[in-house]
Amino acid sequence: MLTFILRRLLIAIPTIILITIFVFALQHLLPGDPILTMAGEERDPDVIAFLREKYRLNDPIPIQYLAWIGNVLQGDLGISWRTNQPVLELIGEKLPVTLQLALMAILFAIVIGVPTGVLSAVKKGTPIDYAANVVALSGLSIPNFWLGIMLILLVSVQWQLLPASGYVPLSEDPVRSLTTMIMPAFVLGTALAATLMRHTRSAMLGVLKSDYVRTARAKGLLERSVILKHALRNALTPIVTLTALLFGELIAGAVLTEQIFTIPGFGKLIVDAVFNRDYAVVQGVVLVTAVGFIVMNLLADVLYFLLNPRLRQQ
Repeated sequence: MLTFILRRLLIAIPTIILITIFVFALQHLLPGDPILTMAGEERDPDVIAFLREKYRLNDPIPIQYLAWIGNVLQGDLGISWRTNQPVLELIGEKLPVTLQLALMAILFAIVIGVPTGVLSAVKKGTPIDYAANVVALSGLSIPNFWLGIMLILLVSVQWQLLPASGYVPLSEDPVRSLTTMIMPAFVLGTALAATLMRHTRSAMLGVLKSDYVRTARAKGLLERSVILKHALRNALTPIVTLTALLFGELIAGAVLTEQIFTIPGFGKLIVDAVFNRDYAVVQGVVLVTAVGFIVMNLLADVLYFLLNPRLRQQ
């Protein structure tokens, strides 16, 4: 087990290094000069020279990269060029918001996708199966931004059931916090539910044809017991690992949904940072997002290792 984890970590380390190099290099190719924005309307040459020296922009890009990596290894992600606030502090404020959104979205996906996939597999070839596949295909095809806007117009504007936008911290008002997060979490969860449904259906169809399921039925066990205790338990192995990967994607990919519902999470933070050429924030957010995704990927590998007896034997 330890050897398995160490092998995955050895793969993860060069991946993170390549991501940091890629982001750092591409960021300097963006049009515009952040120093000119920071210098104000007068753009005093002395101020511009001071800022370039302060942020080491006169150094070659490889030297800038090595200096940044050296600070990162010491736990310093830099200072926001726009707000003068430590990047680590900004991430600490925004990350819980995105994590709450991602957790609620993945909960919607599991509650909708897994039971629908099981039902579709059990009722293969029936109208229920066709209807479930149509719904899953719709969930994959409908853009998140369109669904979000439609929900705002219908649920918030017309029916006035839920707030259209905004965010309330969970510690401040749990009920209000959950109500503001229901719609964006549902929007994100629908596409994931469709993915989980398709994978659950495929896994269940494979398991239902296995010998031990036929043996369980031959023993006279109730069909409900055969499906839930024998088939579903074994079909969940790839589903659990897929869910961990989808959660990692949610942390990195909730940008549009957070913009539509005005949620001050990671998505809004990185969009604002890119528009303001706030290099330190962009680098910090991308680094934390990449590390988070790799950690979830590692967790998925470990879960698959624990749930799959054949892999443990190998």
